[in-house]
Amino acid sequence: MGQTTSTTAAVPRRRDRSKNRPTTVTSPLRAKADDSLLEVTDDGFSDLISNLPDECLACIFQALGSGDRKQCSLVCRRWLLVDGQSRHRLSLNAHSDLAPVIPSIFSRFDAVTKLALKCDRRSASIDDDALILISLRCRNLTRLKLRSCRELTDFGMAIFARNCKGLKKLSCESCLFGAKGINAVLHNCSLLEELSVKRLRGLTDGAAAEPIGPGVASSSLKTICLKEIFNGQCFGPLIIGSKNLRTLKLFRCSGDWDKLLEVIANRVTGMVEIHLERLQISDIGLSAISNCSSLEILHLVKTPECTNLGLKSVAENCKLLRKLHIDGWKTNRIGDDGLTAVAKNCPNLQELVLIGVNPTKSSIEILGINCQNLERLALCGSDTVGDAEISCIAVKCVALKKLCIKNCPVSDHGMEALAGGCPNLVKVKVKKCRGVTCEGADWLRASRGSLVVNLDTGELEHQEASVTASDSGVQDNGLEMPPVAAQRWAANAASTSTGRSKSFKARLGLIAGKNLVTCTFRSWSSFSGPSRNR
Repeated sequence: MGQTTSTTAAVPRRRDRSKNRPTTVTSPLRAKADDSLLEVTDDGFSDLISNLPDECLACIFQALGSGDRKQCSLVCRRWLLVDGQSRHRLSLNAHSDLAPVIPSIFSRFDAVTKLALKCDRRSASIDDDALILISLRCRNLTRLKLRSCRELTDFGMAIFARNCKGLKKLSCESCLFGAKGINAVLHNCSLLEELSVKRLRGLTDGAAAEPIGPGVASSSLKTICLKEIFNGQCFGPLIIGSKNLRTLKLFRCSGDWDKLLEVIANRVTGMVEIHLERLQISDIGLSAISNCSSLEILHLVKTPECTNLGLKSVAENCKLLRKLHIDGWKTNRIGDDGLTAVAKNCPNLQELVLIGVNPTKSSIEILGINCQNLERLALCGSDTVGDAEISCIAVKCVALKKLCIKNCPVSDHGMEALAGGCPNLVKVKVKKCRGVTCEGADWLRASRGSLVVNLDTGELEHQEASVTASDSGVQDNGLEMPPVAAQRWAANAASTSTGRSKSFKARLGLIAGKNLVTCTFRSWSSFSGPSRNR
């Protein structure tokens, strides 16, 4: 990378400071630690740290946090040089005024392989010239993240792609370049493994949309993530041509995806992880996904046209399923029948998250009996999960380690059942379950000393929600409403509001509803811990 190994200069003679030492009392342990860093020579004392090779010093720096590392770089010129040569990850504020200092930045940090360029929405970002200059200075770049760099065009991305052909990961969000810029990367970066695109404003709509991919990167791509793409189907050739694709994530991309998923599943059969959120997809698309017999992780979030029939098809053909997340959006189209099919056909299931789904004791019992490896279970916003279902979990789910119950009609009797069941349980999280009291949670903790019990009654939030509901005439069920219901509710609130305070409360209630499921996923993320390696 053009690095030059710095050489250690001869250590200058140090003055003997013993004559000027203060007479304060020094701890023997502290004195021993300080003396261990010094070596007695014929000429006096020598600092042992100065004798460390640059490689060892670099290893020490890499173990430090960002703040401590910055402080260390100010100690001396050698430490400044070693810090710059050993820093591989860099995040820069990509305002337009960054351009003049790019040469000096990358002269110091000449070993950067992972670069993030982020700009806020109200500021002018770097332009093509700045990106091209960066690509000339960082030809060994393997990861690039672009955020709100709205001055970049297809031309700048094309030059960058030609200069950084070793790129392995590209993530771009809220940028204004379009299909030509993405295609330039796909046709020049043959090692590209991960592509993440969110709100790419330069994509055209309709029949005039330029198809994206496949390019030389299609043989190496393993992960494709598309978020909030208005014309996401233009990525179809890329997805279809990526024969080694392992992970596909589609979030809030408009258009009908059933037909495209049929083609994708027939061509790309080795996918092990699929995330589908707020897509226009029905049981036809789910049946197509079932062709991926190696599928291990499936997320179905707010896809109201998916029913038990589609879930059955996935369960019967994807028997290696380990993680299943379903947000049924209170549509009641996925329930006991689909979950029973999962229980009978997917014995390797380790993690199950159900939001807005109403399972009963019958499906939960079969899950507990057949899925002996089920370790993590989350039940959120379910009207049918009560004490009987929790008692069934306590008896049948012997491998369960972590349990999350949120906004379900569970009481202290359910907590009592957990005290004598689930022998491997290490953590229970209960939130917004009105029937569970602090006394019940304390009793469970006392009964099982090693069990971690987190209780959040959400009383204050319930009071605020009830005030909002009284103003708008709608009961808050703890989950976001489907679009039609939300629009009707918003229109009703707007027509009945007579003052500023009521309209503010209505808006606050809608925002709270939209954020609740997001908070559930965030809590579950910390709750479930690191996923197992495949």
